[in-house]
Amino acid sequence: MQNGPSIAKVYYLCALKNKDAMTINIITLGCSKNIVDSEVIAAQLQKKGHRIFFEGTMNSDIVILNTCSFIGDAREESVNEIFAQIERKMRRQVKKIYVVGCLAERCKADLVNELPEVDGFFTFAELSKLVEDPSFNLLGTSERLVSTPAHYAYLKISEGCDHQCSYCAIPLIRGKQISKPIPLLVEEAKKLADQGTKEVMLIAQDLTYYGIDLTGKHELAQLMEALAQVKGLEWIRLHYAYPLNFPYEILDVMNAYPQYCRYLDIPIQHISDDILTSMRRGGRSQYTYDLVDRIRETVPGIALRTTLISGYPTETHEQHKELVAFVKHARFERLGVFAYSQEDDTPAYDLGDPIRKNVKTKRVNEIMQLQEQISLENNESKVGTTMKVIIDAEEADCYVGRTEFDSPDVDNSVLISKEKALTIGEFYNIKITEAAEYDLYGELA
Repeated sequence: MQNGPSIAKVYYLCALKNKDAMTINIITLGCSKNIVDSEVIAAQLQKKGHRIFFEGTMNSDIVILNTCSFIGDAREESVNEIFAQIERKMRRQVKKIYVVGCLAERCKADLVNELPEVDGFFTFAELSKLVEDPSFNLLGTSERLVSTPAHYAYLKISEGCDHQCSYCAIPLIRGKQISKPIPLLVEEAKKLADQGTKEVMLIAQDLTYYGIDLTGKHELAQLMEALAQVKGLEWIRLHYAYPLNFPYEILDVMNAYPQYCRYLDIPIQHISDDILTSMRRGGRSQYTYDLVDRIRETVPGIALRTTLISGYPTETHEQHKELVAFVKHARFERLGVFAYSQEDDTPAYDLGDPIRKNVKTKRVNEIMQLQEQISLENNESKVGTTMKVIIDAEEADCYVGRTEFDSPDVDNSVLISKEKALTIGEFYNIKITEAAEYDLYGELA
């Protein structure tokens, strides 16, 4: 655990001396990349002397909603949260509402007219106005106010995406890829480690192409080498590596440094050649099979996480069965499936959304039922082994931890008996005694 007052505490005490200080409540929706954006914005606002909190219902002078607009369900959640804050404003629990993030970027023109109760919508280019610093941009600083538990944090290494996947609105929202230079990322990682962070997750819209905009070459392996030198980081894991043109040299770095978790998040989306072509993903089915097999061969025991899309407009029953067969072959340790969401202004929009919702749901459920069995079998193989576990939380009847094969919030947990007292944020050797589909059970070894 970190020693001395946290950065949040220091800024808070300074703000109490500032008669113009405002209480700002930041609410973050969506992905871990949004979490980092909120933390960067928070640090800039605290430098101005304001009191910053990351809570959902506290009274405040200002509430900042960092929104998501990736798919329809995410937009609905963001809009519902805006309405909830408008109601709080009417009850005088909030004085001003500011909306930032992907929803503001994508829909500002419509929202300004439809939601006059909101005091300001800020696109990414306009965030400098929000923080009152004309030189501000999200990738231009290593200063953050970390909102996650003290022992782990996300490290966003780039912004935007150069791929043009037919179903995806991210390039429309976030623009082309811009990589954060290695020295700035190392500086940021050192600051996190100095604050007590023991685990960092590298995130981006696409890790694979990191650095190409800077040097014309894949630079992820070089970044990994540099981060491995940061003292205090015990676990480093990789999220969102695009499969095409995969930089196999990163696997050698993963093997060379024990800090790198044997874990890789690599979104596959589909396996049918025809659908991959329509999706504009590049590559062929055989490439994906070979990629998965080679990763497993190079890094024995690695846990692979992936995401899939079911119900793409042209997906036939036979192509769905292809995807099921691939899941049986790859035996991903972690897997999620999205039902296709038709998004305005994307190339796939003109294909319509012909597959009925109940058919999509049936296909998603079939894949997830298969994955549930695979996950159970993988977990049962761990019974009787001793694994290194980091403790995330304490509940009434157990401690909740994770292995190196699990990322926070999205993966499995290890539930540990409370026969002996454990400390949140510390590592322990845990003997696995039982297994369920998505959880392990254990005791202190």
